Amino acid sequence: MACSRCEVAIEADFPVCRLAHLPTEHQRFIEMFVLAGGNLKEIAQQTGVSYPTIRSRLQKVIEALREEIRKSGPTRGNVLDALLHFDDSGKNKTASVAESASRLIKRI
Repeated sequence: MACSRCEVAIEADFPVCRLAHLPTEHQRFIEMFVLAGGNLKEIAQQTGVSYPTIRSRLQKVIEALREEIRKSGPTRGNVLDALLHFDDSGKNKTASVAESASRLIKRI
């Protein structure tokens, strides 16, 4: 990172949010989605695009985000997620709603 005015530069490995790796059009869609409270019909009305097209775009964003998560490898959040799914015997257990929400937030 550098400032051209003061000619100061900082070099380091900065962690980058997975969303920042997505194409700009996906990032804009995510903004619209959040601001619309997840209401696809509202997004369709605001943009003048059909509901099926909006749903298709959402699916593309989901697929791209899943790919970013897959590429990024294990993170602290992913490891904790895996631990939430198994009890001491190694058997799969059902996560509570709070745990599911926690996993979603960690992935974002």
